[in-house]
Amino acid sequence: MSLDIQCEQLSDARWAELLPLLQQCQVVRLDDCGLTEARCSDISSALRVNPALTELSLRGNELGDAGVHCVLQGLQNPSCKIQKLSLQNCCLTGAGCGVLSSTLRSLPTLQELHLSDNLLGDAGLQLLCEGLLDPQCRLEKLQLEYCNLSAASCEPLASVLRAKPDFKELTVSNNDINEAGVRVLCQGLKDSPCQLEALKLESCGITSDNCRDLCSIVASKASLRELALGSNKLGDVGLAELCPGLLHPSSSLRTLWIWECGITAKGCGDLCRVLRTKESLKELSLAGNELGDEGARLLCETLLEPGCQLESLWVKSCSFTAACCSHFSSVLTQNKFLLELQISNNRLGDAGVQELCQGLGQPGSVLRVLWLGDCDVSDRSCSSLAATLLANHSLRELDLSNNCLGDAGVLQLVESVRQPGCLLEQLVLYDIYWSEAMEDRLQALEEEKPSLRVIS
Repeated sequence: MSLDIQCEQLSDARWAELLPLLQQCQVVRLDDCGLTEARCSDISSALRVNPALTELSLRGNELGDAGVHCVLQGLQNPSCKIQKLSLQNCCLTGAGCGVLSSTLRSLPTLQELHLSDNLLGDAGLQLLCEGLLDPQCRLEKLQLEYCNLSAASCEPLASVLRAKPDFKELTVSNNDINEAGVRVLCQGLKDSPCQLEALKLESCGITSDNCRDLCSIVASKASLRELALGSNKLGDVGLAELCPGLLHPSSSLRTLWIWECGITAKGCGDLCRVLRTKESLKELSLAGNELGDEGARLLCETLLEPGCQLESLWVKSCSFTAACCSHFSSVLTQNKFLLELQISNNRLGDAGVQELCQGLGQPGSVLRVLWLGDCDVSDRSCSSLAATLLANHSLRELDLSNNCLGDAGVLQLVESVRQPGCLLEQLVLYDIYWSEAMEDRLQALEEEKPSLRVIS
């Protein structure tokens, strides 16, 4: 049994209704519910008598150090079997990490701990790691985004990695650990017997000089499935250093996030060698890189090769124009693996979108999700889009947000999606301005076709 409440301000009467459920539910999630330290005594008492609890999430509540301390006391009993604890954005500080560290020593069942968006600082992280190093602690997944960490936190974290063979996932994104800190973490991973599955280091101050160390990690950790390096200054040089690790026979990476990394069409050449070689790679984000139409051409040519089995490609804000859309159209016609294409915020225009529609309208198209937000699309494209929605039997989600569509264009789309032969399940139209009459028409459409959701 689960108790899952989000974004609800809980009155005293509502709280009284929920307390008995806190005592018996296996999963308790009370996220963004306006909870403060004042409610924590009740929570602690309820948890103390709940032997079924395996997951507790209180993220987005201003509990503070004292409130978190009180909640943790409720978990300090021999019958507690909690496996996942989320205290993200709970106003926890470094001062509260001592109690958290002690709690980790007494919770051998805890596998996953989310502490992102708390200002722990280096001193707090040091205290936390002391608990993580205890033999009784068997944590496997740790999230520390936006925790005000610096390079000084990386040696304690590296010590944890060396000591914990069961460790599987580390998230340190959005902390200024910079080049020196990343180097220390990589050394800890090299020395560790852990079978790491996910490493997330987005916006950490990584440079191209770190990429050789990261290459070594990717090559040596056959268990690694997800690598997130977005918003770091890797550049084409760094990507070239990383690719030999991705190409290593033992590498089985599934997800690679390298958005906003200063990559150009030149870097695409190195990456394409990985794509055509590694069938394991399924998800790739290159969003926010200046790839241009030449980069798009290289990617599309690779997507047509049999060794490339990518399923999700994010190329939002990559400086594409209509000139590259014939290449993407060929991919949509011939590629039998690509299920999601996020190509928003590129100046494709009506001519480019009409090219894409030609590919989507072919019988062999398998794409399920297409994002075309902010692509300079106007009503002139809607007849092609409307015809495509009827001809295509794979597409389930279409995003046309923030384009210059009016009543005339939206009406053409409505007439297609209301047909029984149209299998679209979600149409996203944020920041599209239409008349009140069209608003009524869209509401009627959802009532007429319950399988369709229009988001605006």
